Amino acid sequence: MGNESRGHPPVHYRCVGVGVGPANLSLASLLHDHADVPNLFLDRKEAFAWHDGQQMPGSTLQVSLFKDLVSLADPTNRFSFLSYLHEQGRVHHFLNAQFSAVPRQEFRNYLAWAAERNPHVVFGEEVHEVAFDRVFRVRTSRRTITADNIVVGVGSSPYVPPQARELLGPTQFHVSEFIMKAVDLAGKRVTVVGGGQSGAEAFLDLITRPAADRPRRISWLSRRRTYLPIDDSPFTNDFYTPSFSDHFYRLPADARRAVNRDTLLSSDGISEDTLRAIYQQLYVHRFVEGLPDLVGLYPNREVTTVTRGVRGNWEITARHNDEPHAAEQHEADLIVWATGFRPAPATFLAPIAGRLEREGDEFRVDEDFAVRWDGPPQHAVFLQNAVRAQRGLADVNLSLNAWRSRRIADRLRGVRSDDPLASFVEWSSKPDSKQTWNGR
Repeated sequence: MGNESRGHPPVHYRCVGVGVGPANLSLASLLHDHADVPNLFLDRKEAFAWHDGQQMPGSTLQVSLFKDLVSLADPTNRFSFLSYLHEQGRVHHFLNAQFSAVPRQEFRNYLAWAAERNPHVVFGEEVHEVAFDRVFRVRTSRRTITADNIVVGVGSSPYVPPQARELLGPTQFHVSEFIMKAVDLAGKRVTVVGGGQSGAEAFLDLITRPAADRPRRISWLSRRRTYLPIDDSPFTNDFYTPSFSDHFYRLPADARRAVNRDTLLSSDGISEDTLRAIYQQLYVHRFVEGLPDLVGLYPNREVTTVTRGVRGNWEITARHNDEPHAAEQHEADLIVWATGFRPAPATFLAPIAGRLEREGDEFRVDEDFAVRWDGPPQHAVFLQNAVRAQRGLADVNLSLNAWRSRRIADRLRGVRSDDPLASFVEWSSKPDSKQTWNGR
């Protein structure tokens, strides 16, 4: 817990952050040395956590190690990943290990390290309500404080489709609880639903368990036509740059929806290392160990219903997307829903929610991620990681974390930093420019 300890009188801050995930932790790190911006970041959890329930052995980040909390905005900042390695005394070991991707547990430990070393970050304090009366009044589980600005970074919540929400429990759960609940599975039938990276990692974990601990049947269902890889190529990665984010923001809503739909696999595909490991393990099970019935792969299916079977197991009905007239039946003793996340509700904004503009399911933000509202312009509610429809897939990705936080920090400080150089790609039309072509 930070140095904003229990029992202190109410204090006024330039900025109060709600939630301490990677997004707000990035902003807290960038603001750490700026005494001109008194700030406090609160989280209801008792200690830092980041996908702790799905930190499976061997799982890795799908982004570069430079996309940490601060490096792409301020490479000299004390809260960089390199500073973390240096302080731990293992920077040479990390280099010598030659990881093709950063182990996710290592990155989680880095985030916890940054949170622990920032005295403006406080855990175990829940924000109950944010109201406005000339300044923002923030009522928490401990006290009431005031602020000129609020930064919402509450992250996302596990999503499970409606047909399963009332059935969740020890034998049917979201992948975010995998580490705690996917235990004692020897001899059982397990089904993973979801064809993204989380589903792939859960499936890989199950098929690589020792024989004595391995389920007797492991099935993998996905709506996608097959188990598709992430597109990590250079020009696709340009979708995760500041210049494209600003271009995306200026597009009409219909065009933004089309871009997010067409580029989904740039964010939500499976890493090739994971796919290769799965395929190699399937080869070993079938051809080396002689276990042809251990695994069932069922892509291009939509799960329509889940019901309790007569023997206490689960009965899954799925529809093949190319053969919708025929229903498939799958039996399972345990179901893992790897069906993604949705932005967590910000119910604490209820007292001012009617004053905040909306765009579809999101609050409408300006170019600095501040919600448009009817209040005074010198006071703002900023949104982190919650405007995918307005800022693109990168908004919920680690790639633009530091850049977005710097833009918010600049607004708080009344300055404007230079953005990185524009993309090689001309994303927007240039109707007033004369373009020449020297070919014949």
